[in-house]
Amino acid sequence: MSLLSANSSAVQAIVGEPEVVEDASTAEQSAAWAQLKDAAIAIREMQIKDGSIPDAAHHAAARELVGAITAAIRALAPAFPHDADYLAASVVDFDRWASEDFGVPDFLDSLMAFQPQQTRVDGIRHLVVFPMYTQNGSSDRLVEALIVETIWPEFIAALEAGDYGNKLFVSLRLVDFTPGYDTNSAVLFPETVAMREIPTFTWGAIFQDREAARYRRVTRAAAEITNLDLPERAAAMLDDQQVAEKTFVMWDIIHDRTHMRGDLPFDPFMIKQRMPFFLYSLEEMRCDMTAFRESVKIERSLAARIAAGEELTETEQEMHDYAHLVQYAVIFDRIFRFSITGTRTRNYDAVGGQLLFAWLHQRGVLHWTDTALAFDWDAVPDAVVALGDAIDDLYWHSIDRPKVAHWLAAYELVRGTLTPHPASQWARGLSDEILAGAPKGYTDAVMDDEFPLSMFFETLGKKMKPVIESTVGIRGTDD
Repeated sequence: MSLLSANSSAVQAIVGEPEVVEDASTAEQSAAWAQLKDAAIAIREMQIKDGSIPDAAHHAAARELVGAITAAIRALAPAFPHDADYLAASVVDFDRWASEDFGVPDFLDSLMAFQPQQTRVDGIRHLVVFPMYTQNGSSDRLVEALIVETIWPEFIAALEAGDYGNKLFVSLRLVDFTPGYDTNSAVLFPETVAMREIPTFTWGAIFQDREAARYRRVTRAAAEITNLDLPERAAAMLDDQQVAEKTFVMWDIIHDRTHMRGDLPFDPFMIKQRMPFFLYSLEEMRCDMTAFRESVKIERSLAARIAAGEELTETEQEMHDYAHLVQYAVIFDRIFRFSITGTRTRNYDAVGGQLLFAWLHQRGVLHWTDTALAFDWDAVPDAVVALGDAIDDLYWHSIDRPKVAHWLAAYELVRGTLTPHPASQWARGLSDEILAGAPKGYTDAVMDDEFPLSMFFETLGKKMKPVIESTVGIRGTDD
């Protein structure tokens, strides 16, 4: 059967006028959602990388599928009254795309109408439909459709209203989704949407259920492989998806706000900047170490009040308890998952995990002895905070340094703990020609695997590979 014939058959099976859906809590079970999802999947087959459908032979079928998508959106819209303006604008954007013969899609208008950060209420759901790429998923701007649910417990609302304000941060749970999210992607970012211009973005979302589910599966397996005797509360979190989700929300709300806070030599995480990848490692670790440090601060402050005989409110008690769990999450996720996930091509997250492991090992608070992993938990917090302090000190000094001098200082910080590749030009010392040249020469001289895995991580990675691969597309209901 030709693609054109297959498309015609798919359209005939999909197109319809579904009944109106009133209840968001069961929207994923409705005929309207099934129609929307099926039509989105069918039209993806006709799109190319930029989201357009250049083959005119597919346009008639594509218009039918757009009709199915918009009919489904209209049927689902009553269940999502807080998204009424966005869903109406989405229908307009889809209709315009079809009327303009499916050129590069432009969904700026509906994107600007979608403001999930304005309804951060625990359990509230959103219907999301855009042509977009998915980070760590697909680099093609294909039509994606999702039903998502907000995770916003009271203690997180209190943290955000207090010292950890982050008006852009949205924490979500995946309910159902199209193939772009049947991947490692755990974020929903507005910049991934196909649009005619880049506006000022007002929100960014993380799927904490996926982060938590991956963490639970990977950490459980790694602890077994390394013979790690997990602390009681850390072990309990591995058996409770909701507890793990809330832990990751607390971690990420502090992490996310840190990217633009502190003594910064420049905007440290502009992804379009071309610079040595280990600088991204340090920026991610700076944010994680800040989340760790602040969690230690919160826990110790509230523990002091308890010791003084003061009774905490229920919300404060949750802050105290989850602040402790965040510390486990940062350490185990960085060490067990980030260090060995992905390729060895400029993998800045992996280097960050390697750095944390080696830092703790070299300071005598992490031990790999007799094929068993162990931590001196009483000493761990101060050792982790010390890594954050070292990165903060690098940033503070680099305010007065030229860019490439900052790069060189950053490299010395990393190589002070991690061993560079034996063939590294940076480790041997860059030539005068590179040092006197443009920054591009510095970046070109960095090896794809500038800091190779240690023997510990090489072996752990081989043993953990099936577990890591099994987390692709994972959701919070998987166990």
